[in-house]
Amino acid sequence: MNEQAVETQALVKRYGTVTALDHVTLQAPAGRIYALLGPNGAGKTTLLSILTTLLPPTSGSARILGYDVVRDAAEVRRRIGVTFQEMVLDPLLTGRETLDFHGRLYRLPSAVRRQRIAELVELVQLTDAIDRPVKSYSGGMKRRLELARGLMTDPQVLVLDEPTQGLDPQNRVNIWSYVRDLNRRRGMSILLTTHAMDEAEALADLVGIIDHGRLIVEGKPGDLIASLGSDVIRVRGNGDFQHLATVAAVIDGVSRVETDPADSLALIYTDNGSRRLPAVLNAISNNGFAVEDVTLARPSLGDVFLHYTGTALRD
Repeated sequence: MNEQAVETQALVKRYGTVTALDHVTLQAPAGRIYALLGPNGAGKTTLLSILTTLLPPTSGSARILGYDVVRDAAEVRRRIGVTFQEMVLDPLLTGRETLDFHGRLYRLPSAVRRQRIAELVELVQLTDAIDRPVKSYSGGMKRRLELARGLMTDPQVLVLDEPTQGLDPQNRVNIWSYVRDLNRRRGMSILLTTHAMDEAEALADLVGIIDHGRLIVEGKPGDLIASLGSDVIRVRGNGDFQHLATVAAVIDGVSRVETDPADSLALIYTDNGSRRLPAVLNAISNNGFAVEDVTLARPSLGDVFLHYTGTALRD
């Protein structure tokens, strides 16, 4: 297997005057789980469409296991499995018919189809429902069926677009378990997009954050979190946030201050939150800021995401 499961180089996609991807270069190593994070409209879906050979790039290149997604599209399709953000299932087919039909499209022999259906149905725990029409399935069951369908061809690289969107907590955890199992036991390379920071933090070996069509940061979740500082003091209140940032930034042990006046929130990153908290509260309170609520926590991947993408709403 090629060292990189997914690799792009200066990838660009334009729709007229709109640039959806702006020279994106990333590498997702084989045998790892890579999570791509980004706000709505950041370019995630466009990137996945190119990687799965559904959309040609304007310029640059993309490879799956060393195969170019444009020149070697047929080879790429043989090696990937995909589940899309929007569920696409025929409600009149049974679960078994859905999987069998997908296997037929890839010209899998009947014996192979039967064997893989039996294995996958057990993996995603649909044994009791596999011969029922899909229209009778719950949302979680449909997601699990789509995951099984994506695995029918025994792919080397699995692409998951928002795999747990709309699922309840129990089903989310079940999908996470399947994804981990595929990666750890079978060595499958997995590329996923998600809006759920806890999902990326729980699953991913590497994380890339994309915004406005650009890959703005990439690394291990733990390293990205550590780069923000040991602790974060979250202060909610009313007053001059710009002055708060100026006052707090010079306190010993404070590495960075971020403010969001629209949400009445200030994030103060420090080497030791418990030790620095009294000094922080004293400094900002003595400068006319009215504190309403204070929490102390370690930074999360969500803090990393907000740090690089901001808090403005996206359409």
